[in-house]
Amino acid sequence: MLEAPKFAGLIDLNENHDNYGITQNFYHKLGEGSNMSIDSYGSLQMSIGGGSVAMSTDNSSVGSNGSHTRILNHPGLKRVRNNYTTAASVNRGRVSQGLSDDALAQALMDPRFPTDGLENYDEWTIDLRKLNMGPAFAQGAFGKLYKGTYNGEDVAIKLLERPENDLERAQLMEQAFQQEVMMLARLKHPNIVRFIGGCRKPMVWCIVTEYAKGGSVRQFLARRQNRSVPLKLAVKQALDVARGMEYVHGLNLIHRDLKSDNLLISADKSIKIADFGVARIEVQTEGMTPETGTYRWMAPEMIQHRAYTHKVDVYSFGIVLWELITGMLPFQKMTAVQAAFAVVNKGIRPAIPNDCLPVLSEIMTRCWDANPDNRPPFSQVVRMLEVAETEIMTTVRKARFRCCISQPMTTD
Repeated sequence: MLEAPKFAGLIDLNENHDNYGITQNFYHKLGEGSNMSIDSYGSLQMSIGGGSVAMSTDNSSVGSNGSHTRILNHPGLKRVRNNYTTAASVNRGRVSQGLSDDALAQALMDPRFPTDGLENYDEWTIDLRKLNMGPAFAQGAFGKLYKGTYNGEDVAIKLLERPENDLERAQLMEQAFQQEVMMLARLKHPNIVRFIGGCRKPMVWCIVTEYAKGGSVRQFLARRQNRSVPLKLAVKQALDVARGMEYVHGLNLIHRDLKSDNLLISADKSIKIADFGVARIEVQTEGMTPETGTYRWMAPEMIQHRAYTHKVDVYSFGIVLWELITGMLPFQKMTAVQAAFAVVNKGIRPAIPNDCLPVLSEIMTRCWDANPDNRPPFSQVVRMLEVAETEIMTTVRKARFRCCISQPMTTD
Protein backbone atom coordinates (compact mmCIF):
# COMPACT_ATOMS: atom_id res chain seq x y z
CA MET A 1 0.00 0.00 0.00
CA LEU A 2 1.50 3.29 -1.08
CA GLU A 3 1.64 6.22 1.26
CA ALA A 4 2.01 9.78 0.10
CA PRO A 5 1.69 13.32 1.40
CA LYS A 6 -1.92 14.18 2.19
CA PHE A 7 -4.11 15.61 -0.56
CA ALA A 8 -6.89 18.00 0.27
CA GLY A 9 -10.17 16.17 0.62
CA LEU A 10 -8.55 12.74 0.75
CA ILE A 11 -8.38 10.30 3.63
CA ASP A 12 -5.30 10.14 5.83
CA LEU A 13 -3.66 6.83 4.98
CA ASN A 14 -2.05 6.74 8.42
CA GLU A 15 -5.42 6.64 10.12
CA ASN A 16 -6.97 3.31 10.97
CA HIS A 17 -10.16 2.85 8.96
CA ASP A 18 -10.71 -0.75 9.94
CA ASN A 19 -14.13 0.16 11.29
CA TYR A 20 -15.21 0.85 7.74
CA GLY A 21 -13.65 -2.29 6.32
CA ILE A 22 -11.30 -0.30 4.07
CA THR A 23 -8.30 -2.50 4.83
CA GLN A 24 -10.32 -5.69 5.11
CA ASN A 25 -10.43 -6.33 1.38
CA PHE A 26 -9.15 -9.89 1.39
CA TYR A 27 -8.89 -11.57 -1.98
CA HIS A 28 -8.60 -15.21 -2.88
CA LYS A 29 -6.69 -16.46 -5.88
CA LEU A 30 -9.00 -18.29 -8.25
CA GLY A 31 -7.45 -21.40 -9.75
CA GLU A 32 -8.30 -22.76 -13.14
CA GLY A 33 -11.52 -24.70 -13.02
CA SER A 34 -12.49 -23.27 -9.65
CA ASN A 35 -16.16 -23.16 -8.73
CA MET A 36 -17.09 -19.89 -7.11
CA SER A 37 -20.19 -19.08 -5.15
CA ILE A 38 -21.05 -15.54 -4.07
CA ASP A 39 -24.69 -16.01 -3.24
CA SER A 40 -24.29 -16.02 0.53
CA TYR A 41 -24.48 -12.70 2.32
CA GLY A 42 -22.45 -14.07 5.21
CA SER A 43 -19.51 -15.61 3.43
CA LEU A 44 -17.71 -15.84 0.13
CA GLN A 45 -16.62 -19.29 -0.95
CA MET A 46 -14.76 -20.98 -3.70
CA SER A 47 -14.01 -24.61 -4.31
CA ILE A 48 -10.72 -25.73 -5.82
CA GLY A 49 -9.97 -29.39 -6.33
CA GLY A 50 -12.63 -30.44 -3.88
CA GLY A 51 -11.48 -28.08 -1.11
CA SER A 52 -13.18 -24.86 -0.16
CA VAL A 53 -12.06 -21.58 1.35
CA ALA A 54 -14.50 -19.20 3.00
CA MET A 55 -14.13 -15.58 3.97
CA SER A 56 -16.33 -13.00 5.60
CA THR A 57 -17.85 -10.29 3.48
CA ASP A 58 -19.10 -8.23 6.40
CA ASN A 59 -22.69 -9.10 5.46
CA SER A 60 -22.28 -7.58 2.02
CA SER A 61 -22.67 -9.40 -1.25
CA VAL A 62 -20.04 -9.02 -3.95
CA GLY A 63 -21.73 -7.83 -7.10
CA SER A 64 -25.21 -7.91 -5.62
CA ASN A 65 -27.90 -7.84 -8.29
CA GLY A 66 -30.20 -6.05 -5.91
CA SER A 67 -28.06 -2.94 -5.45
CA HIS A 68 -29.85 0.37 -5.27
CA THR A 69 -27.03 2.87 -5.64
CA ARG A 70 -26.93 6.63 -5.65
CA ILE A 71 -24.16 8.51 -7.44
CA LEU A 72 -21.89 10.33 -4.98
CA ASN A 73 -21.52 13.98 -5.92
CA HIS A 74 -17.94 13.98 -4.70
CA PRO A 75 -15.91 17.20 -5.08
CA GLY A 76 -13.33 16.90 -7.82
CA LEU A 77 -15.41 14.59 -9.97
CA LYS A 78 -17.28 15.57 -13.07
CA ARG A 79 -19.52 13.72 -15.49
CA VAL A 80 -18.03 12.49 -18.73
CA ARG A 81 -20.54 12.31 -21.54
CA ASN A 82 -21.41 8.75 -22.35
CA ASN A 83 -21.45 9.00 -26.14
CA TYR A 84 -21.43 5.35 -27.03
CA THR A 85 -24.55 3.48 -28.02
CA THR A 86 -25.82 0.17 -26.76
CA ALA A 87 -24.85 -1.42 -30.06
CA ALA A 88 -21.34 -0.01 -29.86
CA SER A 89 -20.95 -1.28 -26.32
CA VAL A 90 -22.07 -4.76 -27.30
CA ASN A 91 -20.03 -4.95 -30.48
CA ARG A 92 -16.80 -3.42 -29.21
CA GLY A 93 -16.59 -3.23 -25.43
CA ARG A 94 -17.96 -6.50 -24.18
CA VAL A 95 -18.15 -9.03 -21.37
CA SER A 96 -17.17 -12.60 -22.21
CA GLN A 97 -19.97 -15.17 -22.29
CA GLY A 98 -18.73 -16.80 -19.10
CA LEU A 99 -19.36 -13.56 -17.21
CA SER A 100 -22.99 -13.16 -18.25
CA ASP A 101 -24.07 -13.61 -14.62
CA ASP A 102 -21.26 -11.48 -13.15
CA ALA A 103 -23.04 -8.45 -11.71
CA LEU A 104 -19.88 -6.37 -11.23
CA ALA A 105 -18.74 -6.81 -14.83
CA GLN A 106 -22.24 -6.15 -16.12
CA ALA A 107 -22.54 -3.00 -13.98
CA LEU A 108 -19.34 -1.66 -15.53
CA MET A 109 -20.27 -2.36 -19.12
CA ASP A 110 -23.99 -1.45 -18.94
CA PRO A 111 -24.39 1.57 -21.27
CA ARG A 112 -27.49 2.74 -19.40
CA PHE A 113 -25.31 4.07 -16.59
CA PRO A 114 -23.07 7.12 -17.16
CA THR A 115 -19.29 7.06 -16.79
CA ASP A 116 -17.64 9.54 -14.41
CA GLY A 117 -14.05 10.77 -14.70
CA LEU A 118 -11.60 12.41 -12.35
CA GLU A 119 -11.04 16.15 -12.62
CA ASN A 120 -7.48 16.85 -13.86
CA TYR A 121 -7.16 13.17 -14.75
CA ASP A 122 -9.62 12.95 -17.62
CA GLU A 123 -6.86 11.74 -19.93
CA TRP A 124 -6.82 8.53 -17.87
CA THR A 125 -10.55 7.84 -18.28
CA ILE A 126 -10.84 4.63 -20.28
CA ASP A 127 -13.11 4.20 -23.29
CA LEU A 128 -15.31 1.24 -22.36
CA ARG A 129 -15.87 0.49 -26.04
CA LYS A 130 -12.25 -0.66 -26.19
CA LEU A 131 -12.45 -2.83 -23.05
CA ASN A 132 -13.13 -6.57 -23.24
CA MET A 133 -13.72 -8.30 -19.91
CA GLY A 134 -12.24 -11.77 -19.45
CA PRO A 135 -12.36 -14.18 -16.51
CA ALA A 136 -11.90 -13.18 -12.87
CA PHE A 137 -8.73 -14.54 -11.28
CA ALA A 138 -8.96 -13.06 -7.77
CA GLN A 139 -11.87 -11.90 -5.66
CA GLY A 140 -12.68 -10.50 -2.27
CA ALA A 141 -15.18 -8.73 -0.09
CA PHE A 142 -15.23 -5.52 -2.14
CA GLY A 143 -14.41 -6.52 -5.67
CA LYS A 144 -12.59 -8.70 -8.17
CA LEU A 145 -9.58 -8.81 -10.48
CA TYR A 146 -10.16 -9.80 -14.09
CA LYS A 147 -7.99 -10.51 -17.05
CA GLY A 148 -9.04 -8.72 -20.21
CA THR A 149 -7.90 -6.60 -23.11
CA TYR A 150 -7.94 -2.87 -23.66
CA ASN A 151 -7.38 -1.57 -27.17
CA GLY A 152 -5.96 -5.00 -28.01
CA GLU A 153 -3.50 -5.11 -25.09
CA ASP A 154 -3.70 -7.69 -22.29
CA VAL A 155 -4.66 -5.93 -19.06
CA ALA A 156 -5.62 -6.54 -15.45
CA ILE A 157 -8.97 -5.00 -14.53
CA LYS A 158 -9.78 -4.23 -10.90
CA LEU A 159 -13.47 -3.68 -10.13
CA LEU A 160 -14.55 -2.38 -6.74
CA GLU A 161 -18.18 -2.47 -5.68
CA ARG A 162 -19.62 0.62 -4.02
CA PRO A 163 -21.13 -0.35 -0.65
CA GLU A 164 -24.84 0.16 -1.10
CA ASN A 165 -26.00 0.49 2.52
CA ASP A 166 -23.08 2.30 4.17
CA LEU A 167 -22.62 5.84 2.85
CA GLU A 168 -19.70 6.64 5.16
CA ARG A 169 -17.72 3.59 4.06
CA ALA A 170 -18.63 4.28 0.43
CA GLN A 171 -17.19 7.79 0.70
CA LEU A 172 -13.98 6.48 2.24
CA MET A 173 -13.62 3.84 -0.44
CA GLU A 174 -14.23 6.37 -3.18
CA GLN A 175 -11.60 8.70 -1.75
CA ALA A 176 -9.19 5.76 -1.57
CA PHE A 177 -9.97 4.92 -5.20
CA GLN A 178 -9.23 8.49 -6.25
CA GLN A 179 -5.96 8.51 -4.35
CA GLU A 180 -4.88 5.25 -5.99
CA VAL A 181 -5.59 6.73 -9.42
CA MET A 182 -3.54 9.81 -8.53
CA MET A 183 -0.63 7.65 -7.41
CA LEU A 184 -0.68 5.33 -10.41
CA ALA A 185 -0.91 8.26 -12.81
CA ARG A 186 2.18 9.75 -11.17
CA LEU A 187 4.36 6.63 -11.18
CA LYS A 188 6.24 5.96 -14.41
CA HIS A 189 9.14 3.50 -14.18
CA PRO A 190 10.10 0.27 -15.96
CA ASN A 191 9.80 -1.63 -12.66
CA ILE A 192 6.43 -0.19 -11.63
CA VAL A 193 3.22 -1.72 -12.98
CA ARG A 194 1.98 0.57 -15.77
CA PHE A 195 -1.28 2.38 -15.25
CA ILE A 196 -3.57 2.33 -18.29
CA GLY A 197 -6.62 4.12 -16.92
CA GLY A 198 -9.80 3.87 -14.95
CA CYS A 199 -13.37 5.03 -14.66
CA ARG A 200 -16.17 5.31 -12.18
CA LYS A 201 -19.79 4.25 -12.50
CA PRO A 202 -22.65 4.50 -10.01
CA MET A 203 -22.18 0.99 -8.63
CA VAL A 204 -18.58 0.15 -9.51
CA TRP A 205 -15.11 1.70 -9.75
CA CYS A 206 -12.56 0.41 -12.24
CA ILE A 207 -8.75 0.54 -12.46
CA VAL A 208 -6.91 -0.94 -15.45
CA THR A 209 -3.18 -1.77 -15.45
CA GLU A 210 -0.84 -3.80 -17.59
CA TYR A 211 -1.16 -7.55 -17.23
CA ALA A 212 1.87 -9.49 -15.97
CA LYS A 213 1.88 -12.85 -17.71
CA GLY A 214 4.20 -14.48 -15.17
CA GLY A 215 1.99 -13.87 -12.13
CA SER A 216 3.52 -12.86 -8.81
CA VAL A 217 6.95 -13.73 -7.45
CA ARG A 218 5.27 -15.70 -4.65
CA GLN A 219 3.35 -17.80 -7.17
CA PHE A 220 6.54 -18.34 -9.16
CA LEU A 221 8.42 -19.50 -6.07
CA ALA A 222 5.52 -21.72 -4.96
CA ARG A 223 5.56 -23.46 -8.32
CA ARG A 224 9.25 -24.21 -7.81
CA GLN A 225 8.35 -26.00 -4.55
CA ASN A 226 11.03 -24.36 -2.38
CA ARG A 227 13.80 -24.85 -4.94
CA SER A 228 16.10 -21.83 -5.02
CA VAL A 229 16.06 -19.53 -8.01
CA PRO A 230 19.22 -19.45 -10.18
CA LEU A 231 21.40 -16.86 -8.45
CA LYS A 232 21.88 -14.75 -11.56
CA LEU A 233 18.09 -14.45 -12.01
CA ALA A 234 17.49 -13.86 -8.29
CA VAL A 235 19.92 -10.94 -8.20
CA LYS A 236 18.56 -9.50 -11.46
CA GLN A 237 15.01 -9.58 -10.10
CA ALA A 238 16.16 -8.13 -6.76
CA LEU A 239 17.79 -5.29 -8.69
CA ASP A 240 14.52 -4.64 -10.49
CA VAL A 241 12.71 -4.30 -7.17
CA ALA A 242 15.44 -2.12 -5.63
CA ARG A 243 15.52 0.22 -8.62
CA GLY A 244 11.75 0.53 -8.61
CA MET A 245 11.72 1.27 -4.89
CA GLU A 246 14.57 3.79 -5.26
CA TYR A 247 12.29 5.61 -7.69
CA VAL A 248 9.29 5.40 -5.34
CA HIS A 249 11.27 6.73 -2.38
CA GLY A 250 12.71 9.45 -4.60
CA LEU A 251 9.15 10.76 -4.95
CA ASN A 252 8.85 10.79 -1.15
CA LEU A 253 6.36 7.93 -1.21
CA ILE A 254 6.20 4.78 0.92
CA HIS A 255 4.81 1.51 -0.37
CA ARG A 256 4.19 -0.07 3.09
CA ASP A 257 3.22 -3.48 1.68
CA LEU A 258 6.27 -4.66 -0.24
CA LYS A 259 6.16 -8.45 -0.47
CA SER A 260 6.44 -11.19 -3.06
CA ASP A 261 2.66 -11.24 -3.64
CA ASN A 262 2.91 -7.64 -4.88
CA LEU A 263 5.83 -8.20 -7.23
CA LEU A 264 4.68 -9.22 -10.71
CA ILE A 265 6.73 -10.99 -13.37
CA SER A 266 6.42 -9.70 -16.92
CA ALA A 267 7.00 -11.68 -20.10
CA ASP A 268 10.71 -10.80 -20.16
CA LYS A 269 11.06 -11.95 -16.50
CA SER A 270 11.55 -8.40 -15.25
CA ILE A 271 9.77 -7.41 -12.04
CA LYS A 272 6.95 -4.88 -11.76
CA ILE A 273 6.02 -3.51 -8.33
CA ALA A 274 2.25 -3.43 -7.88
CA ASP A 275 -0.47 -2.75 -5.29
CA PHE A 276 -0.23 1.03 -5.01
CA GLY A 277 -3.36 1.93 -3.13
CA VAL A 278 -5.64 1.50 -0.16
CA ALA A 279 -8.34 -0.32 -2.12
CA ARG A 280 -5.99 -3.11 -3.15
CA ILE A 281 -6.43 -6.67 -4.28
CA GLU A 282 -4.73 -9.00 -1.85
CA VAL A 283 -4.30 -12.76 -1.95
CA GLN A 284 -5.43 -13.70 1.53
CA THR A 285 -4.00 -16.96 2.79
CA GLU A 286 -3.91 -16.72 6.56
CA GLY A 287 -7.21 -15.38 7.89
CA MET A 288 -7.07 -13.49 11.19
CA THR A 289 -6.64 -9.71 10.85
CA PRO A 290 -5.94 -7.69 7.71
CA GLU A 291 -2.28 -7.44 8.75
CA THR A 292 -1.52 -11.14 9.11
CA GLY A 293 -0.99 -11.66 5.40
CA THR A 294 1.91 -9.22 5.48
CA TYR A 295 3.37 -9.97 8.92
CA ARG A 296 6.08 -12.15 7.40
CA TRP A 297 7.45 -9.13 5.53
CA MET A 298 6.49 -6.37 7.96
CA ALA A 299 9.03 -4.26 9.83
CA PRO A 300 8.86 -4.56 13.63
CA GLU A 301 7.94 -0.90 14.09
CA MET A 302 4.87 -1.41 11.88
CA ILE A 303 3.88 -4.59 13.69
CA GLN A 304 4.00 -2.64 16.96
CA HIS A 305 2.09 0.30 15.44
CA ARG A 306 4.97 2.65 16.24
CA ALA A 307 5.97 5.65 14.16
CA TYR A 308 7.75 4.59 11.00
CA THR A 309 9.53 5.99 7.95
CA HIS A 310 10.28 4.82 4.41
CA LYS A 311 12.76 2.39 5.98
CA VAL A 312 9.89 -0.08 6.51
CA ASP A 313 10.12 -0.78 2.78
CA VAL A 314 13.85 -1.49 3.12
CA TYR A 315 13.13 -4.07 5.83
CA SER A 316 10.54 -5.77 3.62
CA PHE A 317 12.99 -5.82 0.73
CA GLY A 318 15.47 -7.74 2.88
CA ILE A 319 12.86 -10.45 3.38
CA VAL A 320 12.03 -10.47 -0.35
CA LEU A 321 15.71 -10.85 -1.23
CA TRP A 322 15.92 -13.84 1.13
CA GLU A 323 12.88 -15.34 -0.63
CA LEU A 324 14.49 -14.95 -4.04
CA ILE A 325 17.75 -16.51 -2.90
CA THR A 326 16.23 -19.46 -1.03
CA GLY A 327 12.95 -19.96 -2.89
CA MET A 328 11.14 -20.44 0.42
CA LEU A 329 8.33 -18.68 2.26
CA PRO A 330 9.70 -16.60 5.16
CA PHE A 331 9.10 -18.24 8.56
CA GLN A 332 7.29 -21.07 6.80
CA LYS A 333 7.18 -23.26 9.91
CA MET A 334 5.35 -20.51 11.82
CA THR A 335 1.97 -18.92 11.46
CA ALA A 336 2.09 -15.27 10.43
CA VAL A 337 1.22 -14.18 13.97
CA GLN A 338 3.95 -16.39 15.43
CA ALA A 339 6.39 -14.87 12.96
CA ALA A 340 5.40 -11.36 14.02
CA PHE A 341 5.91 -12.24 17.69
CA ALA A 342 9.32 -13.78 16.94
CA VAL A 343 10.46 -10.76 14.94
CA VAL A 344 9.43 -8.22 17.55
CA ASN A 345 10.12 -10.01 20.83
CA LYS A 346 12.95 -12.38 19.96
CA GLY A 347 14.70 -10.56 17.13
CA ILE A 348 14.31 -13.63 14.88
CA ARG A 349 15.09 -13.30 11.18
CA PRO A 350 15.16 -15.93 8.39
CA ALA A 351 18.30 -18.10 8.40
CA ILE A 352 20.76 -17.06 5.71
CA PRO A 353 22.24 -20.03 3.77
CA ASN A 354 25.85 -20.83 4.62
CA ASP A 355 26.92 -20.65 0.98
CA CYS A 356 25.32 -17.23 0.39
CA LEU A 357 27.54 -14.61 -1.23
CA PRO A 358 28.89 -12.32 1.52
CA VAL A 359 27.61 -9.20 -0.24
CA LEU A 360 24.08 -10.62 -0.41
CA SER A 361 24.25 -11.70 3.22
CA GLU A 362 25.31 -8.17 4.16
CA ILE A 363 22.43 -6.62 2.21
CA MET A 364 19.85 -8.80 3.96
CA THR A 365 21.20 -8.31 7.48
CA ARG A 366 21.47 -4.56 7.03
CA CYS A 367 18.03 -4.26 5.45
CA TRP A 368 16.23 -6.12 8.22
CA ASP A 369 18.12 -4.48 11.09
CA ALA A 370 15.81 -3.75 14.03
CA ASN A 371 16.99 -0.14 14.04
CA PRO A 372 15.53 1.65 10.99
CA ASP A 373 18.41 4.14 10.99
CA ASN A 374 20.85 1.30 10.30
CA ARG A 375 18.99 0.17 7.18
CA PRO A 376 20.57 1.42 3.93
CA PRO A 377 18.68 3.58 1.43
CA PHE A 378 17.66 1.87 -1.78
CA SER A 379 20.27 3.84 -3.73
CA GLN A 380 22.92 2.02 -1.69
CA VAL A 381 21.11 -1.31 -2.00
CA VAL A 382 21.17 -0.92 -5.79
CA ARG A 383 24.94 -0.33 -5.77
CA MET A 384 25.54 -3.36 -3.52
CA LEU A 385 23.40 -5.58 -5.76
CA GLU A 386 25.29 -4.35 -8.82
CA VAL A 387 28.52 -5.47 -7.11
CA ALA A 388 26.92 -8.86 -6.45
CA GLU A 389 25.78 -9.13 -10.07
CA THR A 390 29.30 -8.39 -11.31
CA GLU A 391 30.76 -10.95 -8.90
CA ILE A 392 28.32 -13.61 -10.10
CA MET A 393 29.05 -12.92 -13.77
CA THR A 394 32.80 -13.06 -13.13
CA THR A 395 32.44 -16.39 -11.32
CA VAL A 396 30.34 -17.80 -14.19
CA ARG A 397 32.93 -16.70 -16.77
CA LYS A 398 35.73 -18.28 -14.74
CA ALA A 399 33.75 -21.51 -14.40
CA ARG A 400 33.14 -21.61 -18.15
CA PHE A 401 36.85 -20.98 -18.81
CA ARG A 402 37.86 -23.81 -16.45
CA CYS A 403 35.36 -26.07 -18.23
CA CYS A 404 36.87 -25.23 -21.59
CA ILE A 405 40.50 -25.81 -20.66
CA SER A 406 39.66 -29.08 -18.94
CA GLN A 407 38.50 -30.60 -22.23
CA PRO A 408 41.11 -32.78 -24.01
CA MET A 409 42.87 -31.15 -26.94
CA THR A 410 42.26 -32.65 -30.38
CA THR A 411 44.09 -32.23 -33.65
CA ASP A 412 43.02 -32.80 -37.18
